[in-house]
Amino acid sequence: MDAATKSTPTTIKPPRRGLFSPTNVRRWQNFKANSRGYWSLWLFLILFVLSLGAEFIANDRPILVSYKGEILMPVFIDYPEERFGGFLAQTDYRAQDIRDEINTNGWMIWPPIHYSYQTANSNLPKGMSAPTPPFWLMSKEQRCSGYEKGAADPNCTLSNLNWLGTDDQARDVLARMIYGFRISVLFGLALTICSAVVGVAAGAIQGYFGGWTDLLLQRFIEIWSSMPVLYILLIIASVLPPGFFILLGILLLFSWVGLVGVVRAEFLRARNFEYVRAARALGVNNLTIMYRHLLPNAMVATLTFVPFILSGSITTLTSLDFLGFGMPPGSPSLGEMIAQGKSNLQAPWLGLSAFFTMSIMLSLLIFIGEAVRDAFDPRKTFR
Repeated sequence: MDAATKSTPTTIKPPRRGLFSPTNVRRWQNFKANSRGYWSLWLFLILFVLSLGAEFIANDRPILVSYKGEILMPVFIDYPEERFGGFLAQTDYRAQDIRDEINTNGWMIWPPIHYSYQTANSNLPKGMSAPTPPFWLMSKEQRCSGYEKGAADPNCTLSNLNWLGTDDQARDVLARMIYGFRISVLFGLALTICSAVVGVAAGAIQGYFGGWTDLLLQRFIEIWSSMPVLYILLIIASVLPPGFFILLGILLLFSWVGLVGVVRAEFLRARNFEYVRAARALGVNNLTIMYRHLLPNAMVATLTFVPFILSGSITTLTSLDFLGFGMPPGSPSLGEMIAQGKSNLQAPWLGLSAFFTMSIMLSLLIFIGEAVRDAFDPRKTFR
C-alpha cells in the first residue's frame, strides 16, 4: 500500500467545556424554544438598561451645556449658580433667567423629560392643585395656562408637560416610575444574589457533612422560619433609619432560607457518588469537592428559582414602601406611588401607573422563570 492510499489517523476532539459546552448549548436552545420567555428576557433587559441611564431620560438638569466656550456636564457635576452669574449654591436650570443666560452665551442639550424624580412642577394649570392629570387629558389652553404666555409660551412643550400627570407633591409621575423601576430591580438583584450566596452555602454545608451538622442547622432553620417574618421586619424597619442597604440587610435575615432545602437535597444525593468518593480517596479537601464537583450539580436546581426569588424580592420592597417602612421619604418608589393612589382616589393615574409598571415587571420575570425552568429540565430536548 503506497503513501497516497494510507488513511490519515483521525483525531477525536474533546468535548467543549465551560460556557459553550454541549449541555449549555442545549439549555440555551431550550430557553429560546420558549418564545414567550425569550422575548420577555430581551424586553426586561432593554427596560433595565434604559432605567440605568434614567438621568439621561428624565432630569431637571441638561445633559450637556456650552457656556462662553466652555463645555459643562451638569448631569454629572453640580455647578454653583455663580458660574452663570447668580449667587445660589445650586443652579436651577429650569429657572427662566438661568435658561436665558445660558442660551445667550451658548446652548443646552436636555433629556426628553425635564423632570427628575423629586422635581416639582411650578407651572401647574391654573385652577388645579396637585395631583394633576396627564397633559393629554386636558386641552392645550388648559395645560399651558400655568405658563406666562399661555398656549403661546415657548416653554409649554412636551418635555415640560407631565405625560402621566403629577403626584400629590406636584412631582412628575413618569420620572418617578423610571427611577422607581431602577431601584426596584437593583434592590431585587442585590437581595437575590446575597440570598443565593448565603442559602447555597448553608445548604451545601448541611447536605455535604450531614450528621449532627445537618441536624442542628435544620432545627435552627425550622425555628427561624417559624417566626412571624412580617412583624419582625416592620419592628426592625421602624427602629432603624430607612436606607437601601439597611433594608437589604433586614430582608436578607429571612430571604436566604428558601434555597437551603433545594441545595441540601442535591448535596445529600450526590455526596456518595463514585466520583466524590474517588476525590476523597485521592486526598482532595472538602471545600474543593463541594465547590468543583457538587456545586455545579446543585446550581441546576437553584438557578430555576432565581427569577421567582427576584420577583418576590421586588414585591417585598414594594409592600414595605406601601406600608411606609421601606425606602427613605422622597425616594422614587412604586409602593409609595400605590399608597398615593389609595389616598387620592380622585387621581386614578397614580395607582394605575404604579400598578401597570409592577404588573409588566413581574409578568416578564415570571415568563423568564418559566423559560429557565424549561431550559434546565433534563427531560426536555430541543427540536
